[in-house]
Amino acid sequence: MNRLAEEQSPYLLQHAANPVDWWPWGDEAFAEARRRNVPVLLSVGYSSCHWCHVMAGESFEDVTTAKYMNAHFVNIKVDREERPDVDAVYMEAVQAATGQGGWPMTVFLDAGGAPFYFGTYFPPAPRGGMASFPQVLEGVSAAWTGRRAEVAEVAARIVGELAGRSLAQSGDGPPGEPELAQALLGLTREYDARRGGFGGAPKFPPSMVVEFLLRHHARTGSEGALQMATDTCEAMARGGIYDQLGGGFARYSVDGEWTVPHFEKMLYDNALLCRAYAHVWRATGSELARRVAVETADFMVRELRTAEGGFASALDADSADGGDGGRHVEGAFYVWTPDQLREVLGESDAEFAAQYYGVTPEGTFEEGASVLQLPLGEGVVDAGRVESVRARLFAAREELRERPGRDDKIVAAWNGLAIAALAETGAYFDRPDLVERATEAADLLVRVHLDGAARLTRTSKDGRAGANAGVLEDYGDVAEGFLALAGVTGEGVWLEFAGFLLDIVLDRFTAEGGALYDTADDSEQLIRRPQDPTDNATPSGWTAAAGALLSYAAHTGSERHRSAAEGALGVVKALGPRVPRFIGWGLAVAEAALDGPREIAVVGTGKEAAALHRAALLATAPGAVVAAGEPGGESGGEEFPLLAGRPLVDGQATAYVCRHFVCSAPTTELSRLKAELGVLE
Repeated sequence: MNRLAEEQSPYLLQHAANPVDWWPWGDEAFAEARRRNVPVLLSVGYSSCHWCHVMAGESFEDVTTAKYMNAHFVNIKVDREERPDVDAVYMEAVQAATGQGGWPMTVFLDAGGAPFYFGTYFPPAPRGGMASFPQVLEGVSAAWTGRRAEVAEVAARIVGELAGRSLAQSGDGPPGEPELAQALLGLTREYDARRGGFGGAPKFPPSMVVEFLLRHHARTGSEGALQMATDTCEAMARGGIYDQLGGGFARYSVDGEWTVPHFEKMLYDNALLCRAYAHVWRATGSELARRVAVETADFMVRELRTAEGGFASALDADSADGGDGGRHVEGAFYVWTPDQLREVLGESDAEFAAQYYGVTPEGTFEEGASVLQLPLGEGVVDAGRVESVRARLFAAREELRERPGRDDKIVAAWNGLAIAALAETGAYFDRPDLVERATEAADLLVRVHLDGAARLTRTSKDGRAGANAGVLEDYGDVAEGFLALAGVTGEGVWLEFAGFLLDIVLDRFTAEGGALYDTADDSEQLIRRPQDPTDNATPSGWTAAAGALLSYAAHTGSERHRSAAEGALGVVKALGPRVPRFIGWGLAVAEAALDGPREIAVVGTGKEAAALHRAALLATAPGAVVAAGEPGGESGGEEFPLLAGRPLVDGQATAYVCRHFVCSAPTTELSRLKAELGVLE
C-alpha cells in the first residue's frame, strides 16, 4: 500500500499514485523492515528536481520495477526540503562512498538506518557504464540475503566513520584581517575573469561570496573585491540564467558562460540574489543592479507568493512543450525560436528582438530554441522598443504557454531570506508594497510556524504547519529576516521575535567551543547528528545563526549573543583561507564582526527622521544594524535598546552612530550622516 496520500509535501504527493508501496520517513517504516527482515530503500528528492521526475517516470511508475521493490524492500520517500537533516546525513555518506552526490539520492539501509549501498540516479537499462536500476535492486537484495555479515560490517564501518566527523570545537576565535585577506586571494585565484563567477561548469550563482566581496570592499576599499562582485552580477544578469522577460533566476548554468540554465527557479536563490543585487546598487549606484533587484522582487511576489502571504519553494524546470502529445520538457516555458518571435512580434520587431536577446536560427539550447540573453549588453538601444518587445513576449508567454508546476510548500528558512530581501529592496527603491509583502510573510511565520515555546516548524502548506521540526538554518535565516524587517520598519516586535529564536539556538543547537549542530538536542536521533558549517545553495545554518547572533548583539548589547557569534566564527577562521567559495556567508559575517558592526540609531519623526533613517539603511558598512523610532528616554528603548538614552538634538531628528563601544557625535545633518556612512545617494 502506498502511504503518501495524506502527506503535505507536494513532492511526496507526486508519488502517491505510484505502484511502489512508499512509506514516509518514520519509525513505522523501520519497524516494518525489521518485521519483514528486508532492507530499506531510501529515495530522496524534491519537487522541482528534473532528474527526480525522470527516475520516477522510468522506474517508480513502472509496474514491474515496483513489484520487485515492494517484494524485497521497505521503500521510503523523503522530500529533502522537509527533512534537510535526513538528507544531509545520508548525502554525506553518499559523497564519502562515491565521491559525488546529488538528487535523486538512492540509499539502501538496514532496519536501524545504517547505510550500506549508495547512488543517485539509476537508469531503467544499463547506460554508459552505469548499472540499471533493476540490476542494482537485484544486486542489493542478493547481498542482503546471501552476504548479510558483509552488509552489516559495511554499515557499521560507515556509521563509525560518520560519527568520527563531528566538529566538537569551532576554532580559536573569529577570523582577523590576515584570514580574510587570504580568503580574498583564494577567490581571486578561482575567479573567471572573462565570464564572471568562480570555477567552471556547472556554474552556480555565488550569492554569499558576492556579499563577502561587497563587505570586504566597504571595509578595506579593495577595488578587486568590488570588481569581482559587480562583474559577476552583470554577467549573470545578462545571461540566460536570468529570466529576461519575467525576472528571477534559474538554479544554475550548465555551462561556464551563464547561457543555458537548469530552469528550475528556487525561492532561496531569488531571495539571496535579490538582496545581493540591491547591495550592489547600494555600493555602486548601478542601474542594472537596481533593475534586476526590483524585477527579482516582483517575480517572487507575482509567481511565488501564496494565498496565506508566504512564499512557495520553487517552480519546476519542466512544462508542456505545446506539441500534440503534451510532452513535458525542460525549459519549454522560457525558450524561443525565431519563428516563435515572428508569431508574436511580426517581422521587424522579431528581427530586433532576435538580435537584442541573442536568438539564433541554430539556437543556444535544444531543437533550435534559444535562451534569452543580453549578449550586446545594455548599450544605446531604443528603450521604448525594448520594453514593448519584452512586454509582448511576456504577455504571450503567460497566455499561450503552460506554466511550470509550483511547489507550494512554505519553508521557514527560505521565507526568512525572502523577508530580508523584500524589506531591504522595498526600503531602498521606495517600494512600500514590497515591505508589506515581507511583513505579511513574517506574520505567517509567527502565526503558523512558531509555537508558544518559540520553536519553529520547518514547513507549512495551505496555512497548516507540517510535522517536521525546524533546523538550525530555519532559526538563523528567520531571525535574519526579522532583524532586517525591524531595521526597515522601525517595529521592535521583530527584534523581540528574533531574540526568541536565537535563545533557542543558544539553548538547543550549541556545542562546546562555539560549534553548532544543524538539529536541536531534542530532535529525532539519526545515525549522526548533522553538522555542516559550509554553504550550499543557501548559507549554512551555522553561519546564518552566527550572523543573526552578531546583529542581535549589536542591537541589544548582549554579551552572550556576541560571544556565541564569535565562537561560531572560529570555523570560518579555519576554513575561510582554504575554501572561501564554500563559506562565503561566514566570511561576510566575519567582515561585520571585524568592522563592529556599526550601530545606527535614528530618533525622531517626520520627513527629516525618514531621510536619516533611509541614509542609515543605505550604509555600506558590513552588517550595520539600524534602529529607528521616537526617543527612548534615559531608560526607555523598550522595543529598540539602541534608542534608549538617545534624545533629539535641539528638538530635531537625530542620528547616532557607534561601533566597538565608541560613538561619533550625534548629528541632525543628512549630508554629514551620509558622508560618515559612505552613502552614495
